[in-house]
Amino acid sequence: MWCIPKLTDEFKERMEDLLDLYVLPYDPKEPKVCIDEKSTQLLEDSRLGLPTAPGKIAIRDYEYVRKGTANIFVAVEPKGGRHYAKVTKRRTKQDYAEFIRDLTKLYPNANIIHIVQDNLNTHSEKSLIMAFGKQQAEQMMKRIKFHFTPKHASWLNMAEIEIGILSKQCLKKRISNISILTKEVRAWESRQNKAKRMIHWKFNRKKAKKVFPSLY
Repeated sequence: MWCIPKLTDEFKERMEDLLDLYVLPYDPKEPKVCIDEKSTQLLEDSRLGLPTAPGKIAIRDYEYVRKGTANIFVAVEPKGGRHYAKVTKRRTKQDYAEFIRDLTKLYPNANIIHIVQDNLNTHSEKSLIMAFGKQQAEQMMKRIKFHFTPKHASWLNMAEIEIGILSKQCLKKRISNISILTKEVRAWESRQNKAKRMIHWKFNRKKAKKVFPSLY
């Protein structure tokens, strides 16, 4: 693929680790969860438009006022149909650590939570240590196993699919503040969980050999 500058042994190892993880059957004791985050712009109408009326569509002025940005963490358990999203003002190490902590609470009976993520510098055990101290972080890591995408291959993370769906279904309109954004995201999350929407991943080792023959 054009976006991958160089195919390496590390790329192959990480890709195959994810592909092997994705083909495993659903196991509530070892959930496989993909996570990522998305920055979104907060926008406010510069003036009120006109609502819908019989025979007329709503009218919205093309001008808007920028109201800053917010971050949305997302997590999806593709084979469990479980979805979790959290709105934060930023995406610091502290925000990431709190998101991971909250995520683990959704799986109180799991032995190991497999977490798929990309290589952002906040995505590490160090963030947990900074936020909660070494002892608590080590306790958390006893129930967590991180799986990292290869560099320049975040498309192997199913959380990107989840973010695409969230963007289309929830973020296509102007949202002016974090409070409204949080309500919108929670409503979307609730609908996804109620429907128990899953992701059916089709890229496997066999297809990888065709796409990346030089690795094999």
